Amino acid sequence: MTVSGIDRLHSQLSKLEDMFPGYVTEIVEGSIVMNPVRPFHGRTIQRLWSIVEEQLPPGWVVVSDVAFPFDDAHEFCPDIAVIPAEAEAENSSSYTPDLIELVAEVVSPESVRRDYEVKPRWYASRGIANYLVLDPLKGHLVTMWNPTPEGYLGRDTIRYGPELTVVSSLGKLTLPTSHLPVDPKAPHPA
Repeated sequence: MTVSGIDRLHSQLSKLEDMFPGYVTEIVEGSIVMNPVRPFHGRTIQRLWSIVEEQLPPGWVVVSDVAFPFDDAHEFCPDIAVIPAEAEAENSSSYTPDLIELVAEVVSPESVRRDYEVKPRWYASRGIANYLVLDPLKGHLVTMWNPTPEGYLGRDTIRYGPELTVVSSLGKLTLPTSHLPVDPKAPHPA
């Protein structure tokens, strides 16, 4: 893609975000993707934000739905990303993915493949130490760690209920999962 092609794609993305409030818009595998934000999705983000924010060491902040361009065909807007407060203070519309220390995505019916397959490869390739996938459709959380250029080497799936401790360069983050929303209409194991 040429520079003018990249600029055109980003320009289209910005227009779409303004035209369709209530949708998260990203560039994935060269295509503009829009997902509606559902109440369980938003509530999961809000709860995770509160939990993580209160445990962060000074100098780190949580951002949500801010653009992180990885290359010409991938610009993700993570549901939760922890970045340096100094970078966030710039109040930019996009940031380099190399700033992310921890990232989390909340699965929606439309984002299953992206959240479980596409994004882990990209996040790991940039050395993002911890990736969390919160899945209200299945009532579980997937934690990934030990990034390599090919993907994450460590991966655990935990049903909502117990507390999860994420060990990272930010310190130990404790995530209670028992109060995370589970979509009662979605097909998930009991």
